[in-house]
Amino acid sequence: MRQSSGARSTSRLARERVVALIYEAEAKGVPLEDLVDRQILPLESLESELTLGLSRRIEDVDALLGDAAEGWAVERMNAVDRAILRLGVYELAHRDVVPTAVILNEAVELAQTYSTSRSGAFVNGVLSAVAGRLRGGGPDEAEEDDDADETEEVADGQG
Repeated sequence: MRQSSGARSTSRLARERVVALIYEAEAKGVPLEDLVDRQILPLESLESELTLGLSRRIEDVDALLGDAAEGWAVERMNAVDRAILRLGVYELAHRDVVPTAVILNEAVELAQTYSTSRSGAFVNGVLSAVAGRLRGGGPDEAEEDDDADETEEVADGQG
């Protein structure tokens, strides 16, 4: 993944692990909370917040996702894209402290890194639609700069 500092931020690493957990839970057919409880390495604070928050609101997240992804049933989406989108929708709906641009950019980069060549555009389109509905704007809601990850980490208590 690309980042100007050359290193991945704590929040980006947390998102990567959370997407992996979402994907794994679905592949194994187990609730996300159960998978989290079975982890050998404990989750960091942000990872725990994201996975447990999402697991408690998965039906609402999937409803928002299904409404925004016109022509795509949630269950028909690529499994990696679905995991990334679920995390992105959860963050848009429940993490107001994180700028929309940060959430969208991180999700698109995850899709470009871990999914298909078309996934970045798909994820961007769906999350932009959700952002418009939930936050009244798309990725331009917050100005994007090199300090965006730093701002998020401080807000998350990670920095």
